[in-house]
Amino acid sequence: MAQFINDAIFWVELEKIKPNPFQPRREFDEAKLSDLARSIRQYGVLQPLTVTRKEFEKSDGGIGTEYELIAGERRLRASKLAGLSQVPVLIRGGEDDDKMKLELAIIENLQREDLNPIDRAQAFARLVNDFGFKHTQIAEKVGKSREYVSNTIRLLMMPEEMQQALSEGKISEGHTRPLLMLIDRPEEQKVLFREIMLKKITVRDAESIARRIAFDRVRRREYLYSPEILAMERELTEALGTRVAIEAKENGGKLSIDFMSEDDLRILFSHLAARLASSATQDLASQAPSGRPPEEGFQSPVQQDAELLDDRSQEEKTIDENTFDASNFSI
Repeated sequence: MAQFINDAIFWVELEKIKPNPFQPRREFDEAKLSDLARSIRQYGVLQPLTVTRKEFEKSDGGIGTEYELIAGERRLRASKLAGLSQVPVLIRGGEDDDKMKLELAIIENLQREDLNPIDRAQAFARLVNDFGFKHTQIAEKVGKSREYVSNTIRLLMMPEEMQQALSEGKISEGHTRPLLMLIDRPEEQKVLFREIMLKKITVRDAESIARRIAFDRVRRREYLYSPEILAMERELTEALGTRVAIEAKENGGKLSIDFMSEDDLRILFSHLAARLASSATQDLASQAPSGRPPEEGFQSPVQQDAELLDDRSQEEKTIDENTFDASNFSI
């Protein structure tokens, strides 16, 4: 009987199909759903949905039937938009546990490349945390390397705003590599993220900046900068909202401040002028002029085609996804 159910295609009312509670995908492109709905109106649902079947006792004592979706959420949503009353389904025989439902949903989305990187990372993390999967086990299930699974889960270490940008395609997955290299330097990481968003810098340029920061960190330890100098650099970075570097030399040194646009430069100038005026007059130290916060210049970034900024070759991307570990870049 179970084999018959798995091999046969049934027609089921849409209202009887419940969504998969373990669906890893969170974002559905409305324009693409509309396109799929138009295709379904013209040609119908060409590939059946996969569901499980459950019977329950109704209030009047009768037996009712409902179905839980395992795979095919886009087709289900588009069918509703198309105004269908029934859709073709394959019914899995037996009772699937929660782990199997999540596993099947993840595999289907990965095979169709329908998951964005953060949805994929959250799905992998759920398999690990809720169902006790090892990274090697997940890798076998999805046909990827263990490193690919580990690196994907590592994306969840980024701050929420960076995860959101990656989900929305504003930055590419390649850009997360240099951002993760700065995971222990949140202010520098935030500044690099803003540069990626506003200046549309490529993956190679972002990696170059991250490597320079990592090198500078080691260099500072070698030169044994005084705690006072490091504190001033940190305070300026936080106050100005941009990268500030103090480079000590045998005689004197150099102070460099990064800016992203002319408006950004004007804001930085106003902040510096205010700080200088404040420090010059002791009794006005607590009443320094308050210029427009640097964060204003960073609001509402224009969405970009992030993949165009990933200037690595396909071979480099494949190598990176399987071997990247932020700890490898600590000099």
